[in-house]
Amino acid sequence: MSGQSVEHAGGDTTDGQPTLYAWAGGEAALHRLTEVFYGQVLEDPVLAPVFAGMDAGHPRHVAQWLGEVFGGPKAYTAGRGGHPHMAARHLGRGITEKQRHRWVDLLQDVLDEAGLPSDPEFRAVFVHYIEWGTRMAVLYSGENPPPVDAADVPVRDRGRTPPWQPEG
Repeated sequence: MSGQSVEHAGGDTTDGQPTLYAWAGGEAALHRLTEVFYGQVLEDPVLAPVFAGMDAGHPRHVAQWLGEVFGGPKAYTAGRGGHPHMAARHLGRGITEKQRHRWVDLLQDVLDEAGLPSDPEFRAVFVHYIEWGTRMAVLYSGENPPPVDAADVPVRDRGRTPPWQPEG
């Protein structure tokens, strides 16, 4: 599945283009990603302390969150409470910039292993969200977090970058 073209991603579309959820490969791909990722997190010297005692359902919950953010089913909101729940899960955790940065790097490292698309546009939009989301997690985990309100899950779309197609 790595490197799959947009035409073969399948699934829901917005404005004639597949959602990021569909482009990623849907629920199965995001579950694969979070299972591989959190398996490595627990072995990582920077991240393991943050996730010590992690609930066994955590990878599934993060996959649901990412799915919803990328235009898939609203499973996280329906089952967990949406943005307010996600924000509240970070309160008081004191996430450091070193931990945030390592989380981003490790997640990017496992994209290929999990079989997510390797085309530049998918990766750029994915990393854009992960950078923003992890910086918000640091803010919520700090001493003066923003209010946890009833904001909707921040759904991302493809932006204005057209899908890359290999020549030939």
